[in-house]
Amino acid sequence: MTPIYECIYAAVREIPPGRVATYGGIARHVGASTPRQVGYAMAALHDGRDVPWHRVINSRGEVSTRKSGYGASEQRRLLEEEGVYFDRRGRVDLTKFGWLS
Repeated sequence: MTPIYECIYAAVREIPPGRVATYGGIARHVGASTPRQVGYAMAALHDGRDVPWHRVINSRGEVSTRKSGYGASEQRRLLEEEGVYFDRRGRVDLTKFGWLS
């Protein structure tokens, strides 16, 4: 695991249940990262890690579609179980649920 990924994972572990952060928000929090790199780090996670990957969404407040299509519905389900609501367009209100806005 690269040191920057470990920094990203540490930041994502700080997101409280029921809140979300954007890829850009995590990148700014880490400091030496970009939103794309945060996305790559989330994609590199293996099952069983203690990183709440589902709490990281895009800047529009949406769950990002994955290349394989796997995970988007699971991510939404996990967020909804934590009390995060999506509007009719499938977006989260970042002013209400955002962390590190």
